[in-house]
Amino acid sequence: MNYPPAQGPAPWGSGLTVSIAVAVLTAVAVYAFGRALAEVHPLLAVGVNLVAAGGAAPTAWRLRWAPVTRWVVGGGAAGVLVGWVVLLLSGLG
Repeated sequence: MNYPPAQGPAPWGSGLTVSIAVAVLTAVAVYAFGRALAEVHPLLAVGVNLVAAGGAAPTAWRLRWAPVTRWVVGGGAAGVLVGWVVLLLSGLG
């Protein structure tokens, strides 16, 4: 997919707001879902998280330069990473 070049400056204010909101929602969802699965079995939580991230990654990769969705994709990727880090830290504690 070839996207046309942007027609002006990037909307940093609204873009970062969307990215932060998506990152927070994604991190909370990843943590809550991973924590619930870890109560069943820790390897189940790891496996489901890897399958979910691996399934979403190709679509996110294709949309990373689309004018609007790049903010959502960036926030989602950051949220998944933060959720995984918090899961790892809570598992070690």
